[in-house]
Amino acid sequence: MAYKIIFLSLFLFPSLLAGSSSETYHTHFNLWSIVPFIGILLSIAVFPLINHHFWEKNFGKISFFWASLFGVPFCFSYGLNIALHYFAHAMILEYIPFIILLFTLFTISGGIVLRGNFVGTPKLNLLFLFIGTVLASWMGTTGAAMLLIRPLIRANKWRRNKIHVIVFFIFLVANIGGSLTPLGDPPLFLGFLNGISFFWTTIHLFLPMLFISLLLMILFYFIDNYYYKKELDCKPIDEPVNFSIEGKFNFLLLIGVILSVILSGFYKDNLGFIYPVGNEVRVSFVLRDVILFLLGLMSYRFTSLNLRKENGFTWFPIVEVAKLFSGIFITIIPALSILGEKKAIFSTLNDKIYFWLTGILSAFLDNAPTYLVFFNAAGADPNKLMEGISTLLAISSGAVFMGAMTYIGNAPNFMVRSIAEENNIKMPSFFGYMIWSISILVPIFLLYSLLWF
Repeated sequence: MAYKIIFLSLFLFPSLLAGSSSETYHTHFNLWSIVPFIGILLSIAVFPLINHHFWEKNFGKISFFWASLFGVPFCFSYGLNIALHYFAHAMILEYIPFIILLFTLFTISGGIVLRGNFVGTPKLNLLFLFIGTVLASWMGTTGAAMLLIRPLIRANKWRRNKIHVIVFFIFLVANIGGSLTPLGDPPLFLGFLNGISFFWTTIHLFLPMLFISLLLMILFYFIDNYYYKKELDCKPIDEPVNFSIEGKFNFLLLIGVILSVILSGFYKDNLGFIYPVGNEVRVSFVLRDVILFLLGLMSYRFTSLNLRKENGFTWFPIVEVAKLFSGIFITIIPALSILGEKKAIFSTLNDKIYFWLTGILSAFLDNAPTYLVFFNAAGADPNKLMEGISTLLAISSGAVFMGAMTYIGNAPNFMVRSIAEENNIKMPSFFGYMIWSISILVPIFLLYSLLWF
C-alpha cells in the first residue's frame, strides 16, 4: 500500500526526520497533477459497477497504482526531501490519526452486541435512525454507525425493499448526526484543535441539525411505510421484543476515546512538538493516537470472539477504507494545495457560497482538509469566526452535512456500504447513490441555505 512505502522511506532516510518546522517546502502544482486523484475517484465510481468481483480483489492495488502515479513523478521532479515533506504531512498529520480513530471506533463498536428479535417496521427503523443520530455526535459517526448498522440489517432481513433504509442511515447516522460536537466528525475536531470552543457546534448547529434531521426522518417514514405495506405478506409473526446488550465493557473504552480526544485538545501546546520532515506534530496528538490504538487493541483482546462472530464482525470494511483512503490522502495533495493557493478568492464570498463550496468539495475531497482550507480562507481567527457565527456555521455545516452526498464524502459511508453488501444487500453504485443524495438532500440543503444564510 502507498502508506507502507512512505513509512519505509522515513525509516530509510532518518536524517530527513530532523527538519525544522520553519523550513520551506512549498511548491506549486499544475492542474495535471490532480489527474491521479480524479483517477482514483473514477475507479471507485466505475470499477464496482463494471466488475464488482475484480474490484473486491484488487481495490488495494488500484489505490496503490494511482498513489504511485502521483508520488513517483513528484519525487523525481521536486526531489525526495520535498516529496517526503508532503507525504509525511498527508500521512502523519492526517491519515494516521484518521485511520486510528476509525479503527478504534470500529473495533470497540464491533464488540457491542445488541440482541433482540427486532422486526423491521417503519416505527422501529425510525427509532434506529433517531437513536443513531443522537449518538453520532458523542461517540462519532463511525462508532454510532458501526454499533447500529448490523442490528438494523438483521431487523430488516425479511424485507424485500431495504436499500432506502441503508441510504437514510448513511445520511443521518454516518453524517448529519455528527454535527453537534468535535467528537462527531473530523472537520469539527480540526476546528476544535484550531481554537473553536468545544460546545460552539452544540449550540449553533443544533437547530440546523434538528431541522434537516426532522425533514429526513419524516420523508423516510413515508417511504418506508409505502414499501412496508407492500411486504406485509412476508412479515414475521409479532412477538414481545427481548432486548439485551452484550460487551458492555466496550462502553468504558468509548468513554476513554472521548476523554483522550478532549484532553489532546486541551493540552495540545503543553507537551512540545516533533518535526518529521519539516512538519510540526504535537506530542499530545501522538499520545492521543497511541492511547486510541491501545483502546482498540484492548477491545479486541478482552471482548469474546463469539460476540464479534455473532455481530457479523469482519475486518474487511476497515481494510477497504484504509487501503482506499491511503491512496486518496496521497493523490489529494495537489488538489488541496491548489485550493489553498486560491483561498484569497474565497475570502470575498458570502456565507451561502461558503456553505455550498465547502459542501460540494467535501463530498468529493476529504471533508477535514477541505474544512481547513475554508477555515483559513475565512481568516483563521477562531474568536472572530465564533462571534460572527454565520460564516463558521456555513463552513461547519457544509463540511459535515454534505459528507452524505457521496460514498467517499465521509469514511463511515464506505464502511456502512461494505457491511450492507457483506449481508447480501445490493447497494447502489457510486453514481446510483448520488441519484439518491441529489434527489433527497439537495432540495433540503437549498431550503436550509435560504433560511439560515
